[in-house]
Amino acid sequence: MSETLTPTWILMSDPDITQNELEAVKAVLCTSQLSGGPVVEEFEKAFAAYAGRKHAIAVSSGTQGLLLVLEAYGLTQGEEVVCPPFSWRETMHAVALAGAKPVFADIDYWSGTLSADKAAAAVTGNTRAIVASNTNGHPAPWGPLRDLAKDRGLILIEDSTEAIGSIYQGAPVGSFGDCAVFDFAQPSALTTGEGGMVVTDDDGIANILRQRRGRKPEERASVVIGAVLPHQAGMSDLAAALGLAQLRRIDAILEKRKGIEAVYLEFIQSFEGLKPPYVAPEVEEVHWFLYLVHLGTRFSRSSRDAIVEDMRTESIEAAGYAVPLHLQPYYFDRGYRRGDFFVTEKVADRALALPFHTHLTPEQIAFIVGTAKDASINIGAGAAIY
Repeated sequence: MSETLTPTWILMSDPDITQNELEAVKAVLCTSQLSGGPVVEEFEKAFAAYAGRKHAIAVSSGTQGLLLVLEAYGLTQGEEVVCPPFSWRETMHAVALAGAKPVFADIDYWSGTLSADKAAAAVTGNTRAIVASNTNGHPAPWGPLRDLAKDRGLILIEDSTEAIGSIYQGAPVGSFGDCAVFDFAQPSALTTGEGGMVVTDDDGIANILRQRRGRKPEERASVVIGAVLPHQAGMSDLAAALGLAQLRRIDAILEKRKGIEAVYLEFIQSFEGLKPPYVAPEVEEVHWFLYLVHLGTRFSRSSRDAIVEDMRTESIEAAGYAVPLHLQPYYFDRGYRRGDFFVTEKVADRALALPFHTHLTPEQIAFIVGTAKDASINIGAGAAIY
C-alpha cells in the first residue's frame, strides 16, 4: 500500500500499552544500561517460569531465535527440516538462512497446523528436524509429532510465534518442542516492538544459544577471543522492560482479547453458514493471533483480495492470510509450484484477516463485519462459508 494509515483507520494491530509499560521503559532510560543487561535477565527468568521451561534466552527476533536453535543442534548444509508451508514466513525463513533445506509438508484443513501424517511422509534419511507452528494460535498436534520425532530420531522444534497463552492437553504452548521459539513483534498479544525468546530444558543447548546470541556487556570493553562467532542477536534492556511489563499483565491482555473474539463471533453470525473458529478436541484453549474469516469455496483468491480492497476504501486494514511459503519467490525458484500442497493453497487463498486487538469497540467490530459482508456480496460470491 502506498498511503499512510492515519488514526482514523481501524488498524489490524494496536498494542495493549498501559502506564505500567511506559514507566518500566522510562525507568531503564534513566539508568546507564540500555543494552542487554539485568532487565533482560529478569525477563528471561520470568518467561521461563511462565512457559514452564528451565531456560529462556531472549533474542532479537523469532527468526534469529530459530536460526540460533538450528545452529546449536549442528545442522549442516543441505540437511532437511520438515516444516509447514502455511506459517509465519519470517520465522520459517531461518531454516534456509541456516543452510538447511526446507522440506514442506501440508497442513490439516481445520486447524491450519502441520499434519503429523504428512510430515511423516516427508521424512527422509537426510531429515534432521521438524519445525511445527502453532498457527494463528491453534496448537499443532504435539502428541503425534512428538511420537514421530522420537521414532525417527529427529529434533522437534516448536514455533510459537503466534500462540502465546494457548493450551494443548493441559500444557501451555512452548512446552512441547526440544526448543520453542516465540516472537514478540506486532501483532503478538505480548509485544516488545521487535524481539523474541527461545525456551528449552536442555542445559547444553541453552549454553550454546547464549554463546551464539552475542557477547555479554562486560566482554565488550576489551578484545575478546572466542571459538564461536556470535550473531549479536540479543535483546536490549529497553525491549525487555516492555516485555516484562507485558508479561506481568499477559493474563489480563489475553482475557480482553477473548472479549473482542466474543464480540466478533456475535456479529460474524450475519455471514450465512459461517462456522465458529475450529478448536481441536485435544486443545483446551486457543488465543488467536489474528481474527480470521475462512471464506467458502465459491470465493477465489482474487475475490478475497477484492474484499480486502473494498475494506480499505472504508479505512479498515485487512489482509489475506497468507501467501504460502512454497509459492514465494525464494522457494518457487527452488522447484516448488502451485498444486504441490492442496490444503495450504485452498486455505490461504480464502483466509481473510480482520483487525484484532484490545482497543476495538463493539461498534467498530459491527462496522468491520458489515463492511466485509457487503464486500462479499458486491463481488458476487455470496455468503462466507467453510
